[in-house]
Amino acid sequence: MRRDRLDAARTAMRWLAGLALVLASGALSPAFAHGIAGKDAAFVAASTGPQIVPFMYLGAKHMVTGYDHLLFILGVVFFLYDFRHVALYVTMFSIGHSLTLLAGVLTNIHVNAYLVDALIGLSVVYKAFDNLGGFKTVFGFQPNTKLAVLGFGLVHGFGLATKLQDLRLARDGLVANLVSFNVGVELGQLLALSVILAVVVWWRKQPGFSRQAMAANALILFAGFLLMEYQLAGFFTDGKVAA
Repeated sequence: MRRDRLDAARTAMRWLAGLALVLASGALSPAFAHGIAGKDAAFVAASTGPQIVPFMYLGAKHMVTGYDHLLFILGVVFFLYDFRHVALYVTMFSIGHSLTLLAGVLTNIHVNAYLVDALIGLSVVYKAFDNLGGFKTVFGFQPNTKLAVLGFGLVHGFGLATKLQDLRLARDGLVANLVSFNVGVELGQLLALSVILAVVVWWRKQPGFSRQAMAANALILFAGFLLMEYQLAGFFTDGKVAA
């Protein structure tokens, strides 16, 4: 029985490691990017008037396919054992990205998409580094984690806003569609969070979790650096022209 549990823990470790690498490598291919493209982009560009359900669907789809958002959420909840803490941190993140998503589109605040997505990659690096105890070990202090999650939530919201701004949404029904998209994002986040928590909670009960958790967060850290590198490369090659 103990060997079976050990094999199950190793399987979970390999699954999470593969997930981190696949999500990160997805950033290197536009086909896996979490922006709105193809038929979805064409629908949004042609939409006029309130389109509540379709925009809710697009918001949820955007979140559950957003590898950078998923990696950050994974890092945030990785070592949260109290579900009240999970609710608090996820709520702060949601408040942050909702504010900048709505403000960014409604007030037409433009931020270079490559730089915003590079900062989102940095958020993944930050949380994994924090989970590894890097701040206390290297710098001798611990940043306020709640404020960091809120701050990076603001950054993630701008990331969502840049994707919508690129589609030049019609003003007719804009507020209703934008709110619907944001509601969809929250629903998608709840769905993704449920799956992530189910896996992590189960994994914590397996032998060797502490050692495996450090390796997993090292992989998440590496994935965050890949996301940053890709976006910064895009900024220095053509992002400045588009800014």
